[in-house]
Amino acid sequence: MSRTTWRESVRGAALGVLFAACAASPPPRPFDGAQALRYAEIQLAFGPRIPGTPGHAAASRWLDSLLTARADTLIVQRWTHATATGDSLPLQNFIARFNPAAQQRLLFLAHWDSRPRSDGPTAGDARGPVPGANDGASGVAVLLSVADALGDAPPAIGVDLLLVDGEDYGLFPEKVDVLIGSRYYAANQPPGPKPQYAVLLDMVGDRDLAIYQEGYSLIAAPDVVEYVWEAARDIGHGGIFLRSSKHTVEDDHVPLQQVGIRAINIIDFDYPYWHTVDDTIDKISAASLQVVGEVVLELIRKGER
Repeated sequence: MSRTTWRESVRGAALGVLFAACAASPPPRPFDGAQALRYAEIQLAFGPRIPGTPGHAAASRWLDSLLTARADTLIVQRWTHATATGDSLPLQNFIARFNPAAQQRLLFLAHWDSRPRSDGPTAGDARGPVPGANDGASGVAVLLSVADALGDAPPAIGVDLLLVDGEDYGLFPEKVDVLIGSRYYAANQPPGPKPQYAVLLDMVGDRDLAIYQEGYSLIAAPDVVEYVWEAARDIGHGGIFLRSSKHTVEDDHVPLQQVGIRAINIIDFDYPYWHTVDDTIDKISAASLQVVGEVVLELIRKGER
């Protein structure tokens, strides 16, 4: 073999290794935290997203249109929920499916409704509807920007983005008329394989973001928690995804756990404006949404390897 041929052979082998590595590890998809913040602003502009109100209906139409344009398939689950007080709530879950034929699937979810009354520990005498900038809109905003990214670069695995309704309507201490949409989804899952795991995004936009490992998540799916926190560390967000437990939160991941889905909760529960009229757009930031969105896209990327 001549020297020139040997060099060409080595160069070709090196390029082959490089291409194989690229094929095995897809390039990161960009996440737009500024756009995510705009999505949160749009949600709040509709007014309270309380089931049965004009703001809820307008937000529903907007989500339907946006997700239809981005997902391969959009499933809309519509039903009427009878409350403990005899009210009838028109509710809708949105399931945006990417690569719906894939057997390997991941599920990410958030709730899109807002709370009809302020009753948080710092609410005081202000008892109006909760704007829900962080509690609701932040998780939805991240998933909508994830939908943008997946629409531009379709995933090699199956990804479902689930927006659940009626999470925040009733009374959490009594477990009455809360987590309605996630309970409905758990009982009426779309056909096909269960997701490998599910990740709930709730209150992920706090300007002073610090995400601890949530208690029910550690009980039901400790390996998923470790996997997600490792992904956050790998892309430089280990200072925000903290490897210790602080809160145990009854949330939309629990009904999924109860039907065998390994679901965990990404939540910053140290939020003084929780369930108050002060949960407004100025309390969240594009930088925090950027961190969480990048972690979601890294999880999808890891699944594609």
